[in-house]
Amino acid sequence: MAAASTEAKAYFSRELLDWYRANKRVLPWRMNRDPYRIWVSEVMLQQTRVDTVIPYYERFMAKFPTITVLAEAPEEEVLKLWEGLGYYSRARNLQAGAQEVAERHGGIVPDNKDMVAALRGVGPYTTGAIMSIAFNRPEPAVDGNVMRVLSRYFCLEDDIAKPSTRIGIEKLAASLIPEGAAGDFNQALMELGALVCTPKSPGCLTCPVMAHCEGRAEGKEHILPIKTKAKPPRPETRLAALVVGTGEHAGKLLVRQRPESGLLARMWELPHVLAEGAEPKKKPARGAKAKADKVALEASHAGALAIGGSGFAQGVAAGKEAQMDLLCRQLASEDRVLVRPVGWWGEAEHVFSHIVWDVQVFKAAFGFALAESETLAAADAAARFKVAEAGGTYRGAAEETAAASEAMAENAELPANYRWISEADMAELAFPNVFLRILRDYWEIAAAR
Repeated sequence: MAAASTEAKAYFSRELLDWYRANKRVLPWRMNRDPYRIWVSEVMLQQTRVDTVIPYYERFMAKFPTITVLAEAPEEEVLKLWEGLGYYSRARNLQAGAQEVAERHGGIVPDNKDMVAALRGVGPYTTGAIMSIAFNRPEPAVDGNVMRVLSRYFCLEDDIAKPSTRIGIEKLAASLIPEGAAGDFNQALMELGALVCTPKSPGCLTCPVMAHCEGRAEGKEHILPIKTKAKPPRPETRLAALVVGTGEHAGKLLVRQRPESGLLARMWELPHVLAEGAEPKKKPARGAKAKADKVALEASHAGALAIGGSGFAQGVAAGKEAQMDLLCRQLASEDRVLVRPVGWWGEAEHVFSHIVWDVQVFKAAFGFALAESETLAAADAAARFKVAEAGGTYRGAAEETAAASEAMAENAELPANYRWISEADMAELAFPNVFLRILRDYWEIAAAR
């Protein structure tokens, strides 16, 4: 990095800046240099494409136009506006950072690198972006786009997954910033990486700095940057219950809220359990085929929720009985909630950075909730859902449970984190993407019946 020629650096900075000023995209966060607007945009753009971010950004800024408004908003409202963007810790950290600015700095983002870097969720990249774009300070803002551009232009073959390489690239990026143009230059670097020097198919012939690109001269533009492959995410099979209400809860679904901390904290979801040792399936069908499959299953489930309807046997997909048994047992044991499965309804996939969920969804009717004092009996109660081992049928076990539920804690209150919701209630509750897709499909199909 130290060997990069002065001529190559000067050419890069000059030509890139000229190109950006002539070709930059019109984006809502570029309307002014308000540090709050820039901060929100940079957080949203982490791990997310610009086209996806724009509508979220506009809705978010309309709802929370100032740091003070965001700081004082209920977390549920913040998460709901973030719903669909994923990586929800970003939203929580953004709000926590806004609360720190409101408390420590009077609601104004300080023109001070150390103070900005001390805010919750603000790392080196976001610090550099805010300081350079909002305040025009000569601070580097190095993300994946920037590391790719500089690795190719200067033919850097160090592993960008290593912290030492990132530090070196940050120093190099800082040395390239033209005097008085830090904000535009950093945005130019990001723009070049997003539009021209892309990961798999770099548009070298349209690149404003191609003439001095060492990576292209060496024929390495397609292999740079060098990056150690991350460990693949761990696959998990999750069994979810799509519990359909009856009586006073007719037309509603049963959902639960996740714990206060941890993965997807405080978001809402369908009740589900981990299927230990289950082999994840291939990627589930999506689009029109998936919707058609669900419509067909809905037809086969008609009348089956009463346990004993003619559609029950048809609703149980081959090989799913054991999963339904496990789902019932674990929900009873973990949450004190008993459900009566009808059959397999569909599947979905959700990819986290470290886990891939294969979600198998089973349509079910509510049985009963055990009182807290009866928690220890949950496993015994769930056993009534078991597929009979001595030649019995799943349907028979379910019928037995339905009759027995009246003698148990049928009227016990649901656990505090459970509630029945209508489609309208979804406007207020934040769901992770995977359950959002499932619920939207369910309501759409139900409305069409």
